[in-house]
Amino acid sequence: MNLLSKYVNRTEFIDYDDFSKNARLNDVQEFNFAYDIVDKYAELAPDKRALVWCDDSSNEKILSFGELSRISNMTANMFLAKGFKKGDFVMTMLNRRYEYYIVAMALCKIGVIIIPATCLLTHKDIEYRCISADVKAIIATNEKPVNEAILEAKANLPSLQYLFSIGDASGFLNFHDEISNCSSKLLVTDKPQLDDKMLVYFTSGTTGYPKMVAHSYKYPLGHIMTAYFWQAVLDDGLHFTMAETGWAKFSWGKIYGQWIAGSAVFCYDYYGRFTPTDVLPLISKYKITTFCAPPTIYRFLIREDLSKYDFSSLVSCTTAGEPLNPEVFRLFKKTTGISIREGFGQSESAVILATFRYCEPKPGSIGLPAPIYDIHLYDGDTDVTDQTKEGEIVIKLKENQFGLLIGYHKDDKKTAEALYYGEYATGDLAYRDRDGYFWFVGRKDDIIKSSGYRIGPFEVESALQEHPAVLECAITGTPDPLRGQIVKATIVLANGYEPSDALKKELQEHVKKATAPYKYPRIIDFVTSLPKTVSGKIKRKDIRKD
Repeated sequence: MNLLSKYVNRTEFIDYDDFSKNARLNDVQEFNFAYDIVDKYAELAPDKRALVWCDDSSNEKILSFGELSRISNMTANMFLAKGFKKGDFVMTMLNRRYEYYIVAMALCKIGVIIIPATCLLTHKDIEYRCISADVKAIIATNEKPVNEAILEAKANLPSLQYLFSIGDASGFLNFHDEISNCSSKLLVTDKPQLDDKMLVYFTSGTTGYPKMVAHSYKYPLGHIMTAYFWQAVLDDGLHFTMAETGWAKFSWGKIYGQWIAGSAVFCYDYYGRFTPTDVLPLISKYKITTFCAPPTIYRFLIREDLSKYDFSSLVSCTTAGEPLNPEVFRLFKKTTGISIREGFGQSESAVILATFRYCEPKPGSIGLPAPIYDIHLYDGDTDVTDQTKEGEIVIKLKENQFGLLIGYHKDDKKTAEALYYGEYATGDLAYRDRDGYFWFVGRKDDIIKSSGYRIGPFEVESALQEHPAVLECAITGTPDPLRGQIVKATIVLANGYEPSDALKKELQEHVKKATAPYKYPRIIDFVTSLPKTVSGKIKRKDIRKD
């Protein structure tokens, strides 16, 4: 059984035309994902499987909705006992740990706003996020580099009151010990409301530090489109999206829409370097029914002899993050019989465009509009109607809008620019073919997408500028057959420094230490000057042409 029909008018459609014209999410006056989905399943079907977790050391944890409801109540009571209240902020750095689900549901119940963050953050990244959002606590994996970065940051964060770790760690409270004696009966006197902030993601930009994308308690319902109508998850199936808890892709693929539709979610946790082919035996062992991964992963998978693996449980495969190479599509389908269906969206949204379950895939196309969004292509202020002419993907806001940010936390100006004029401009360029399918062109703001990561040039440039050898620099993305893009740094050296391979290595290591390691420039070019506009702005477009 699932709760899908309570929140969508129909669950089956004849074709995309029927889906596009008639699908809608039911209006709600009240909704809290933890109470109305998790606790409701716990009431109706307490043994229904919610989560299957395993790691690369053969540890395994399976949580039913009944167990998840009970433990999240204990966790919520622990936070309440420590003085947390509605509107407070808690940051998680839990990688792929199953405890994230417990914490997220506990905070959802008591109105504490969760900030999911990657474990790759440095102490400076942590400081920036904690100061920006007035973070009261951090809950983290018990990994030495993560603990050290948090403790180094805490020295400059007097308002950060609590640190929790999964296990014993110096300077941290043991999360499991803290909740172990708490009651599983939860009494909340100040429940969050539908329009309250539930979740904030820090997302990278090119003209400043990361923005704080805020979502309300209505946000999870938008992911019905993501999970059921795009990923095609099954009631009592097992869905596997490859994402860690610190990224918005986790909300897309590992919790909200999947549980509403009745599917359990699968988590694979690993330490050290990840090998994409590690997932292949897991699909067979755990009988994964639906799978979603960035194109980078599929590019690795097709290099293997896929005939050695059992894909009989799989009914649907999807991808997002960057356009899929048609050759990857062809080879994967040839071996598995499954067409990879692409999707497009942002940290600010649910799936916006996709090859939904009623559409025939066009390899490389990001698909057709989700019915919950009114999608347009704009060239300036003009609607683009000509085929093959590109424009910016813009969402015209509906009176009852689902699955879209409610604003940027602590940034009224940016919120007004994004939402208060009746439309949301994505900053992404695309064109539309004669069949209405959209084709991604690129980011207006030069965001770099590498191996599924979104990297803002400003952050990398700021890190490089800290090194005395760097006079000025520009960060751009350059195509890469495996990663989609890799980071390239074009650098003007300060007086007294000469280009050398040793200096390149030194600068790369500097960036790895100054910010998250995945952001470091794999290519470094030394130049005597950077191309600039009359006003002095760096012309990254010209750099990319070189």
